[in-house]
Amino acid sequence: MNTPRGSLDSADGVVDVSILVPATFDNPLKGDAVEFITEILSGRRKAIIPTAIILGAYHIATRYLRVPRLIVRKILEGILRTRSPALYPNLTVDLALDSLDYAAHYGIESWDGFLIALSRSLGAGIIYTLDEELAKVKEISIINPFPREKIAEYHRWIEERLSRRSH
Repeated sequence: MNTPRGSLDSADGVVDVSILVPATFDNPLKGDAVEFITEILSGRRKAIIPTAIILGAYHIATRYLRVPRLIVRKILEGILRTRSPALYPNLTVDLALDSLDYAAHYGIESWDGFLIALSRSLGAGIIYTLDEELAKVKEISIINPFPREKIAEYHRWIEERLSRRSH
């Protein structure tokens, strides 16, 4: 049986935008993020990347982190052009309804509600994220795939970058 593009029956997890953003520009976490995403896109790691997070990554990187638009676009286009089966395009009305339910129930962002709803609908018990707030959701496991020291270095780097831009 052929698995339809973006519907990996064996996916163990769903990737959050916080995993994708570091892959879009030079920073201390970029190499780890690129490696992790490459594993997913190539099928070596059984997880899905909702195509909607591509747009979220563009928004965060360009608007909040002020990375040049063309750099971010080129990297994100490259990910999309792989047309990997790990790219999951389906945001149905039912998923949106479930997303709002989870967001309201747990007092979290609607985007995080979407990750939970999608994970549950696919039977994938993991969300790969840097967002530790999601740990309060008991129905899923939260995994940060990067070394803690690299995460700390990335957060310091981001803080420095943002403070320089605000002065």
